[in-house]
Amino acid sequence: MVQPLNYLKETPSQTAGPYVHIGCTPNFCDIQGVFPTDLGAGPLVNDKTRGERITIRGRVIDGTGTPLRDAMVEIWQADSEGLYNSPAETRGPADPNFAGWARCPSDMTTGEFAFQTIKPGRAPFRENDPRLMAPHVLFWIVARGINIGLQTRMYFSDEEAANAEDPMLMRIEHRVRVPTLIGNREGDVVIFDIHLQGDKETIFFDM
Repeated sequence: MVQPLNYLKETPSQTAGPYVHIGCTPNFCDIQGVFPTDLGAGPLVNDKTRGERITIRGRVIDGTGTPLRDAMVEIWQADSEGLYNSPAETRGPADPNFAGWARCPSDMTTGEFAFQTIKPGRAPFRENDPRLMAPHVLFWIVARGINIGLQTRMYFSDEEAANAEDPMLMRIEHRVRVPTLIGNREGDVVIFDIHLQGDKETIFFDM
């Protein structure tokens, strides 16, 4: 006799809808009184933060080449020494003056996002693994029509030698797609557009 299995069922996925960054960043959307400040909107750096200051700018672009004006982007990265501001970090204390995480809704006119941060250092690929990853920034993207948040990475165009030996980049079979993960460094600004579909589709990671 077959017994009933009373396991909890998975909640059906839904698209984020047009209100994802309104709910997460109400002050940005001129909705006052919900939170004193939007979570993740505070500065990543202050005047005591160690490392090279950079600005990351970009857009989330759909399959027609149109920037999304209702996307929300989060970044997470190591400090200038390659240490993460996380309880899981076991190699030593990260820079106490570097937040390591931030959130930015795309501009409602241009679709652009921007982060004032520092260039991260190299971190180990895995625990007890001597290989180092190239400097990179982790991205998480949500927007209308995206069922599950998309995760990707941005590497730096001025780190060719480190990129060539990065264990994650080396795993990518279709080498012609590697440039979709490279941010173009122009002085202290790094341009990184995220393409959801099309010929320039960014590589997304299952993490």
